[in-house]
Amino acid sequence: MIMELDASGWSGDGAFTQLLIDALKSQSVVGFVKVEDAPASRSEAAFSFISNEIFVGFVPGRGHKTTTIAALSSVFESLPGIGAPDYADDGMLQYLRTERVIPPYQTRGYKLIELVRIYRAGTAPRRND
Repeated sequence: MIMELDASGWSGDGAFTQLLIDALKSQSVVGFVKVEDAPASRSEAAFSFISNEIFVGFVPGRGHKTTTIAALSSVFESLPGIGAPDYADDGMLQYLRTERVIPPYQTRGYKLIELVRIYRAGTAPRRND
């Protein structure tokens, strides 16, 4: 079965977000993934803050023990480049990655901060709007 990906609400920014999507594609229990830019994304001279949200839909009847957000956390912990989430609870995984980016031919760089939250599809994002 091929995972369905809806990235229509995502700008495509975020290398770590892409890494998570690729990892989800390899999971047979994942049937659907929707990825969106979160409203908190912004950029200034000294930093760029990317915030993305991923919603995961599981295939019914396939491995009940692996169809939870907590089970995804266990899978991600074993994958190189991903590891354990920075925050996890029953309904969400959160990853925060930072890196220093120095574009070619420039002496000053900027800090790239990427925040990714993963939810089970069908649950509302927890935002403090």
